[in-house]
Amino acid sequence: MDCSRLLPILCRGWLWYTCAVNRKSAIDGFWLVALAIIQLAGSGCGYKLVNYDEPIENLGSVAIQTFKNNSYEPGVEFVVADALRREFLRRGAVKLVDDAIDADLVVSGVVEPLVTRTRSFSSIALALEWEVTLRLAVDAEWSDGTRTRLDGDGTRATERYLASADIEATRKNRDEAIRTLASGLASHVHDMLYELYLP
Repeated sequence: MDCSRLLPILCRGWLWYTCAVNRKSAIDGFWLVALAIIQLAGSGCGYKLVNYDEPIENLGSVAIQTFKNNSYEPGVEFVVADALRREFLRRGAVKLVDDAIDADLVVSGVVEPLVTRTRSFSSIALALEWEVTLRLAVDAEWSDGTRTRLDGDGTRATERYLASADIEATRKNRDEAIRTLASGLASHVHDMLYELYLP
């Protein structure tokens, strides 16, 4: 049976049950519905729990190369590579190595042109808030020579930052937004690569 159809039915049943009987019975009903959902999840609905910090067989090491910078933002490729390295180190599921020859997985890619646009204006048409979009094209090369390109929603993110009359303050806000984007995308890329390697 399709879980996406069964889950709303179970939830509606639980809500009806909570309204129809006293509080203790409602709590018992909640646990019954929760157990039913867990049972369905384990019965082949296509969902499974993934522990992203757990080592994977045959994936012991990863090398992260500096991305090619196709944007006009100097140094953004180093920000992205550093964020990816920090994410893999933080998770600790695989060993980070410097040499691609020693790695089971080599991660490289391209930083696409950044898109910056205004999001809000003051009453005299001055920009109050900007947003910047960071988009990556990530290449993963496995030790057997297989290559995979990751792109799409998981490799694109947008962050807002405040404008200021002080140009230096605006630049610092933008730099911080880019670092935040790189960190978030590094987490997404780590998880996407991890899922690709799952049996």
